[in-house]
Amino acid sequence: MKKQIIGMMCVAAMMSSCHIYKSYERPEGMEEEIADVFRDPASATGTLKADTANMGNLSWKEVFRDAKLQALIEEGLANNVDVQSAALRVKEAKWMLTSAKLSYLPSLNLAPQGTTTSMDGGSYVKAYTLPAVASWEIDLFGKILNSKRGQQAAYQQSQYAQQATRSGIICAIANCYYSLLMLDRQVAISTETSAIFKENVRTMEAMKVAGMTTEAAVVQMRAAAHQVDAALMDLKRQVRETENALSVLLTKAPQAIDRSTLDEQVMPDRLLAGVPLQLLENRPDVKIAEMTLARAYYTTNQARAAFYPGITLTGTAGWTNGSGVTVANPGVFMLQALASLTQPIFNKGKLVTNLKVSKAEEEIARMAYHHAILTAGKEVSDALFLFDTQNNKLVEDRGRVDQLAKAVTYTRALFQSGQATYLEVLTAQQNHLSAQLSEVADNFQRMQAVINLYSAVGGGRD
Repeated sequence: MKKQIIGMMCVAAMMSSCHIYKSYERPEGMEEEIADVFRDPASATGTLKADTANMGNLSWKEVFRDAKLQALIEEGLANNVDVQSAALRVKEAKWMLTSAKLSYLPSLNLAPQGTTTSMDGGSYVKAYTLPAVASWEIDLFGKILNSKRGQQAAYQQSQYAQQATRSGIICAIANCYYSLLMLDRQVAISTETSAIFKENVRTMEAMKVAGMTTEAAVVQMRAAAHQVDAALMDLKRQVRETENALSVLLTKAPQAIDRSTLDEQVMPDRLLAGVPLQLLENRPDVKIAEMTLARAYYTTNQARAAFYPGITLTGTAGWTNGSGVTVANPGVFMLQALASLTQPIFNKGKLVTNLKVSKAEEEIARMAYHHAILTAGKEVSDALFLFDTQNNKLVEDRGRVDQLAKAVTYTRALFQSGQATYLEVLTAQQNHLSAQLSEVADNFQRMQAVINLYSAVGGGRD
């Protein structure tokens, strides 16, 4: 009867613990939920019709084609401190995974002991034991299994973190590089405008001598020239700061950066976001969030497994000259085997608390995973809309620049014939400068949209 009861208890325990052995599975309904996570940039409410192609699957060299930029990215990937640290963390996680896998094997230790005993002032009796002790925990309820699986998830998490770091460095270098090209172009425009304004001052001074204008007009033109020069100094400061920031990304002392020009850049005419489900597979921060959820799942399983018995087999083999009663020489070979079972009964509520905390952490990880997907969808949608907007703005900017260039020419001709005031000339020139700088900034924003989308869809893996 006792054997039947024990057998029934064992069967019940095994049945109740079946879910402990299950591997992590993605939350149900996640694929359906993400299907409409991209928003159509041409529609206020519509869902984007997905492309089968995904920009994130392209090599970064196919996206960033400037040879000088490619050289900088390669240098950054080779030398950047964050990239190197991420690689070391992957190695750390791999070593931990190896350790977790070895937990299935018995432990073996050499434990030599020696004693010297004297009783009632008699002669000393020396005894020794030279045993090798092996201990093996039988993983009936998945404690070691879930520990290993959790460490496997941690290893994958470190790999995705390395990918995220790599992608971040690629995009950061590209962003700094394009910023430099934008600033270079703005410096060139401002330098040309400064020369024009200085020539205008000389012209106005000559006209004043000839009695064709007033001192007020001359002073106003000088003030405008000073304003352009001050703005030019600020642009040059930004160039220096951006060069310094890019140098730090490359892990070298601040220095000048060899680069091409904004006009030489070739950017894609159309961005491909791919199928929304690819975000779950390609984007590293989403995968990191999922691996965090997987680790929490396995931690919960470990907390459940802690309620079940632990069985340990211990074996000892070696030589001794002391049997615990008498001491004999020479020593003799000894062999001992021991099996022990530990069934938790009362642990001051620790097991229950650990399980409740683990379940709560698992739910937090599930919500964080869901939030990571929504954030990824937002960033893809933002990048698509930014690219679409900047394309349209560039058309308007170029038209505006052309018209304002004509306005400057016409206004100067009218001024020379006495049909326009110096204020009209000054306003036309300032508007033309502003339009040129805006066109360059919008072109840079378009490049940023490419960088943002490439990052948002998980680019930079290769």
